Amino acid sequence: MPIDFHFINHRFSSMRKKTTTIFRLCLALLSYGVLQGQEQPPTAQKSPTGKRSTPSRPGKAAPEVYPKTVPSPTVTDIRYGPHERNIIDLWKAKSDKPTPLVLFIHGGGWVNGSKERIETCVNVQTLLDAGISVAAINYRYIAQATEEGLTPPVIGPLHDAARALQHLRHNAKEWNLDAQRVGLTGSSAGACTSLWLAFHDDLADPKHTDPIAHQSTRPQYVAVLRAQTTLDPEQAKEWLPNSTYGGHAFGKKSFAEALIDRKNLLPWIKEYSPYALVTKDDPDVVIFYENIPNMGKPQKDPTHSANHGIGLQKHCKSIGVDCEVIHPGIKNPDCKTATEYLIQVLKK
Repeated sequence: MPIDFHFINHRFSSMRKKTTTIFRLCLALLSYGVLQGQEQPPTAQKSPTGKRSTPSRPGKAAPEVYPKTVPSPTVTDIRYGPHERNIIDLWKAKSDKPTPLVLFIHGGGWVNGSKERIETCVNVQTLLDAGISVAAINYRYIAQATEEGLTPPVIGPLHDAARALQHLRHNAKEWNLDAQRVGLTGSSAGACTSLWLAFHDDLADPKHTDPIAHQSTRPQYVAVLRAQTTLDPEQAKEWLPNSTYGGHAFGKKSFAEALIDRKNLLPWIKEYSPYALVTKDDPDVVIFYENIPNMGKPQKDPTHSANHGIGLQKHCKSIGVDCEVIHPGIKNPDCKTATEYLIQVLKK
């Protein structure tokens, strides 16, 4: 049977085109992550059984486990919304009286991460021993909010966090919580969300038919780590010339694209950037960083630079809001950890 060289050449040509397309797609996805300056996906952890858990990914609720240093929650997977990631884990402190509450909002650039990261921010057992209950939440990622048609997609994670806080307050009596003594904590994007809740006007709607919506979305205290304090690309460039983070919050493919389109994004910046929302009636906030600020200069990790904290602190001071920024250059700070600060203010 004669060999059809034309057919073979056609098949190889088709295969080359498909391979090239796949390779280009992989490069594009990699570049997107780099341009956004997002946190790296979490590495798999070993569970108490010795098995490795799978990191969470957008669109899939992968099972992560708490490290051995974190006690088992009193109640797990409390539903606060319709999405599969709308869940809360709760640790109830032993007390005859309603206890203060610390709510943890995980980081991950709003694109990955889970509530099991809580040990990166606070010591759960120390808080429980101090008579403070603790809650940790999952929320919709940017990709999931985009799939649902939310614009800007950052509405998903931000409003989920607000709803989770309302849900906890609505059930405060059942879980022996003091709804008027709530502190927020979180890292990176979770810290940004915490600051957004602290500075945004209360989303409580007393006329809503849903009683959960009647509850306040405002915390009394905030103690966060490695926070992004602005989603304004122009402002971020002033503080950090090598900024790359934030465009994805508004559905942009890159920071550069957000910067170019900033004029059109201004209404969203005013609504979702923590810096833009500060008013004199806002609660005290403390932000911890692992680097020394250097305003207006490039930073090794601009996404988590203390420049963010200094920029917000100056703004808060001009308005009359107490914003403390703690970094390695601060000698003898009033508190060294978020756990320490939250115990001080919630138990005073």
